[in-house]
Amino acid sequence: MKTIKYFAAIILFLSIGPLQAKPADVKSAINAVFKSYLDIKNALAADNSKAANDAAKKFTAALKEVPADQMDAKQKEVWQKYGEKLLYDGDHISESTEIAHQREHFGNLSANMYAVLKAFKNNDITLYQQYCPMKKKTWLSESATIKNPYYGKEMPECGVTKESFKPSK
Repeated sequence: MKTIKYFAAIILFLSIGPLQAKPADVKSAINAVFKSYLDIKNALAADNSKAANDAAKKFTAALKEVPADQMDAKQKEVWQKYGEKLLYDGDHISESTEIAHQREHFGNLSANMYAVLKAFKNNDITLYQQYCPMKKKTWLSESATIKNPYYGKEMPECGVTKESFKPSK
C-alpha cells in the first residue's frame, strides 16, 4: 500500500511539473546588474584583478537574468543595443587575469552602463558618473568620493564627478 501511495505522489508531482521561479522584474534585475558593475569598479580601484574577475562573472550572470520580455519599447531598444556589448566586456573581464586588460574593457563597459542607466532610470541608489582626465574615460560610482578604477592605488583620486542620478521612485 505504501508503494502505491509513493508512486501516486510521484505521478502527481510529475504531472504538476517543476515549479519555476518567478522572473525578476526589470527594476530589480537592472539593479543587480548595477551592483555587480560597482563590484567590478571597486575591485579595479583596489588593484584586485581576482576580485574584478569574480565580480565580472556575477555581472554576466546578472545580465542573463534581465527579463527583456517585461521591458517597454524604449527599454527594449536600448537593451538590444547595449545588452550584448555589456556581456562582451563582462566576459572579457571575467576571463582575464591581467588588470590592464580588465581596465581596457571596463572603459567600454562603463560607457555602455551609463547609456543603460540614462535610458532605464531604475537605480535604487544614487549613482555618480565620474571622469578621469588622464584616461579620458568615465565610470559609475555609488560614492561621490573618487576612487579611480583605471589607475587604482597609483592615482586613486584622479577624476571628477560629472553627473549624479538620484534613486528612482
